[in-house]
Amino acid sequence: MTATMTALFGGTGPHWTPRQVPVPQPGPGQIVVRAHAVALNNADAAMLEAADPTAGGSGKEYQAGYEFAGQVTAVGDGVDTIAVGRRVMGTAPASFAQYVPADHRHVLPIPDGLDDTEACALPTGLLTEHGALMTGGFRPGQSVLITGATSSIGLIGLQIVRALGTGQIIATTRSAAKRDLLKQAGADTVIITGEHDLSQSVLDATAGKGVDLTLDHVGGQTFAACLPATAVDGAVVNIGRLDQAATTIDLDALSYRHLRVHGVSFGFTRATELGAVIAAAGQDLLPPVSDGRVRPLIDSILSFDTVDQAVTRLRSHRALGKIVLTVP
Repeated sequence: MTATMTALFGGTGPHWTPRQVPVPQPGPGQIVVRAHAVALNNADAAMLEAADPTAGGSGKEYQAGYEFAGQVTAVGDGVDTIAVGRRVMGTAPASFAQYVPADHRHVLPIPDGLDDTEACALPTGLLTEHGALMTGGFRPGQSVLITGATSSIGLIGLQIVRALGTGQIIATTRSAAKRDLLKQAGADTVIITGEHDLSQSVLDATAGKGVDLTLDHVGGQTFAACLPATAVDGAVVNIGRLDQAATTIDLDALSYRHLRVHGVSFGFTRATELGAVIAAAGQDLLPPVSDGRVRPLIDSILSFDTVDQAVTRLRSHRALGKIVLTVP
């Protein structure tokens, strides 16, 4: 292992800056992974913007990234479940680097036949969508509504609920051009929210009952529209705010339908909780990942040398699936 490595830093301008830094050593309970590929998330763009000193940002420099795949090169004290040489995919702060230190509970083994450019695009989607389903009390055979389903994790969510044996799957998108994509990913019914009322369309598709469980990636008034679209004694889980965080809801729709409403955000501040979420996702989802039923949609594969192009693509909101960087 070399003494220094290349890592990408934010806080210096509108793009990430490559920099040479020391290779990390694993602490207790940690592993170090030689990353071969990393994936971008919407949070990366938001964090980069907030730190950009040329646009009123904080100017606070930080090592970027959250999602990676590669091979274990070192293990710390207390780690006896992962060996050096193991291929893993996982999530960790500061993962846009050649070597990534990670909590050993925050990685999953990469199934045979899955390359690193696909594997790095899976961890966030697997843990978030599976964790949200479990929070909502999902059971096989239930009907599920997924809003903002053409987002990268929404597409993984569609495949997950199909693999876990859901009943009816309803997905939403603002673009009629993406209907076929959602059908291919597993949706039985696709609602074009720019053309049809979400609540009424879901009720029409479910004989007036509504769905048993809603996974909302959009927030805003879409979240409010999910309440009357969810069945009595059902659950609504908010995962993301692709629209906005603020909304106004009808409390009658919430109360008269006896709904359970949850919000999820699986961050790194609760390391033990995140480890449990990832372990549960791995137990249920590694088999369908292995046999191809769950796969990420890759928008583009770039590299550290073309990282500015990757940032521009991410900010355009035109990416269909994950943007991946190969690591030098």
